[in-house]
Amino acid sequence: MNARVERLRGLLTEPLLVTAAVNVRYLTGLGSSNAALLVEPERVRLFSDFRYAEAARAVEGAEFVQTTRDLVAALAELLDGPIGFEAEALSYADHRTLAGAGLELVPRSGLVERLRAVKEDGELDAIRAAAAVTDRVYERLAQERFTGRTERELARRVEGLLREEGADATSFPVIVATGENGARPHAVPGERTIESGQTVVVDAGCTLDGYASDCTRTFSTGQLPEQLEEAYRVCLEAQLAGLAAVRPGARSRAVDAVAREVIDATGFAGAFGHGLGHGVGLHVHEAPTLSPRTSAEETLEAGNVVTVEPGIYLEGLGGIRIEDIVVVGADGPEVLSPFTKELLTVE
Repeated sequence: MNARVERLRGLLTEPLLVTAAVNVRYLTGLGSSNAALLVEPERVRLFSDFRYAEAARAVEGAEFVQTTRDLVAALAELLDGPIGFEAEALSYADHRTLAGAGLELVPRSGLVERLRAVKEDGELDAIRAAAAVTDRVYERLAQERFTGRTERELARRVEGLLREEGADATSFPVIVATGENGARPHAVPGERTIESGQTVVVDAGCTLDGYASDCTRTFSTGQLPEQLEEAYRVCLEAQLAGLAAVRPGARSRAVDAVAREVIDATGFAGAFGHGLGHGVGLHVHEAPTLSPRTSAEETLEAGNVVTVEPGIYLEGLGGIRIEDIVVVGADGPEVLSPFTKELLTVE
């Protein structure tokens, strides 16, 4: 079987039933809405129904077992003995089905995700390509008019630009947030019209060949209130400090703290309420995580890909967020979103 499965075997104390679709894909290359993989010491069995049979049979090193579309019920009849399962992926109902058939189920967390967190060269190239698409979109967007357009209108334009630049799809719904809506980190674009003298937070990403990108820039539509101008300066300082702290061996929590301390040393203390960043790969949010809530033992490794995205959110006024996607490299961070972070004024 492939090297990914062999690495996974080294982490196991019992056979592992992989049911998360993204993890099945990572380990086998099979994209399916109804597949499971059982990794055992001496063999690997891949289970799916007729719709995916041809593709599943082509997976090298795996023994394909065709099931009915009720995959979990079929697994209950086919499997026995102690089996590890992905605690975050298996539903309560499916757990009951398997346990009711007499399987001894052992919850396991983050085993495949731990492997996915360290990217191979081909994966890094795919993420670089997706990030380049996003970067080209920001270059084009900065030449367009913002004022007089609604958030929703501009978000749809960003989606169109992503596809024009070669994206397969968006990696998450595009965020465009202006005025007080910008004070919501996960704002939903609406019919609010972009006016002069506001910040406009644009958060966008795409998928390309299965891998994601994620980037945020904040624009100005004219002279900003002094508080927002200062917030941008502080946020950029925090973002640059966070980037400088990204290196192999750095504790994830400590990287977050470096950026957070910059903001908390100013009058904006408490206005940065989310974590500094997250991993990016097959999913736009995956391990590792840069956050005050991260385990104190979690450290970054060469080959991780993370975002660095501090924000300052001022209720009733506006928001600032600046986000780069970064490869953790032995020689320092490789920033994949080089579009300028200077505050750009657009009309």
